[in-house]
Amino acid sequence: MKEITNEQIYLKVVEAGSFKKAAEQLNTEPSSVSRSISSLEKRLGIKLVERSTKRSVPTEAGQKYYVGLKKLLDEKQSLEDLICGTVNQPSGALKVAAPHDFGCQFVVPVLEQMTDEFPELTVEILLGSQFEDLKSQGIDVAIRIGELPSSSLICRRIGNVPRVMVASKGYIHKHGLPTDIKSLSKHNFIFYKKSLHGTPVTIEDYKFEMQGNFTVNSVSAVKQLVLDDKGIHIGPKWAFKEELDSERVVQLLPEVKLTSFPVHALYISRNFLPAKVKQFIQKLIDKYQGSEFC
Repeated sequence: MKEITNEQIYLKVVEAGSFKKAAEQLNTEPSSVSRSISSLEKRLGIKLVERSTKRSVPTEAGQKYYVGLKKLLDEKQSLEDLICGTVNQPSGALKVAAPHDFGCQFVVPVLEQMTDEFPELTVEILLGSQFEDLKSQGIDVAIRIGELPSSSLICRRIGNVPRVMVASKGYIHKHGLPTDIKSLSKHNFIFYKKSLHGTPVTIEDYKFEMQGNFTVNSVSAVKQLVLDDKGIHIGPKWAFKEELDSERVVQLLPEVKLTSFPVHALYISRNFLPAKVKQFIQKLIDKYQGSEFC
């Protein structure tokens, strides 16, 4: 077995969150991990980790060292894989960020497949709606839905998310069925983002402001509010597929074409992209590109 370096042990401590958990993953003793980190700190002349009985977290300098070191070791591994002819054999730790509900539905199954196929690969998934700073958080790939702001990140388009406008039969019974786009301004909407509240939106060249009294950044919670007759929602078709099929919700104005949202994989530009990143993105593309997330 190839000897693990103090630098690799340090990465494992940061990712595991404690010396004990890192030792368990490395199949060694916590005291051995502690000695390795102490040796590394002595060589660098800085404190890398704040230690406690339950958790060890990197210092500010330690976090910067982690981000830079992970990048260097990933590129070193990628280069060695290329030279050794094993460029398509992912290994090491893959850290992926994705929106919560979308990630559970579409991203996790791909990562499960990868860990079955590549036993040397470990995966950490960050689920949330915020746009993370990939570099500072050591994220390898971020999956994002919607139009992207300009950045230095590299992006690959994965597919599209069709959208539908839905409401429950109970809401329609109480408030009436919208007959055209103009009538939507009189209805109550449920929002995924606060920025949509009171913001002019354009649907088929008609501009109006959506009003509503619920905003929640969870597709599951939005769906429950729709089922509880709280309002109309314009959201991903995949999230309401079961409810539409069972007629628990109704698609409103089906003749109106709503713009689909693009799905992208974002990653930091590198001269040597690790096999784990290339394989993950390619598997997403193979599974979903040319089709729609619905």
